[in-house]
Amino acid sequence: MYDWIIDVLFWIAVVFLVGVYVSWRATRLDRLHVRVETARAGLDAALVRRAAAALELAASRLLDPATSLVLATAAHEARTAGAEHREFAESDLSRALRAVFDQPGFAGALAESGAGEGVLDELSAAAAKVAYARRFYNDAVAQARTARRKLLIRVLPLAGRAPLPDFFEIDDDPPGI
Repeated sequence: MYDWIIDVLFWIAVVFLVGVYVSWRATRLDRLHVRVETARAGLDAALVRRAAAALELAASRLLDPATSLVLATAAHEARTAGAEHREFAESDLSRALRAVFDQPGFAGALAESGAGEGVLDELSAAAAKVAYARRFYNDAVAQARTARRKLLIRVLPLAGRAPLPDFFEIDDDPPGI
């Protein structure tokens, strides 16, 4: 007599548990997307700080005029590049910074003057933060992409209209400060 009630309660429990699981997966995916956006904001801030430090070095009169111009141009391009050219501009800035610091006698000349200590410390810290921020961002992107490859996420449109995040690949090797 009560067998159909048990069957109905069983199926209600199954539907409820599936709903809870789907809701959990959707919430997790949303948190991963928020993490990607937050990491991207941190990466953007680190890149802007590095470009500002490079511009400060270029304007500090510690470099010869040609080197200052090259560094200032690379830093300006990195700050003003559009989304599609940003990776190339940031890689160019990294190469320009390494070229400046790899000049023969550069470290010795700065050590003699003593004036560039603060600028170099700031640039060194900014370059290190770019490397860390990029790794953190790319890790967040990898986790979001892995979550979005799951069958449940693809079958049910749990990602909504959120675009698939892309990795940010630049040459971020710090200069030999």
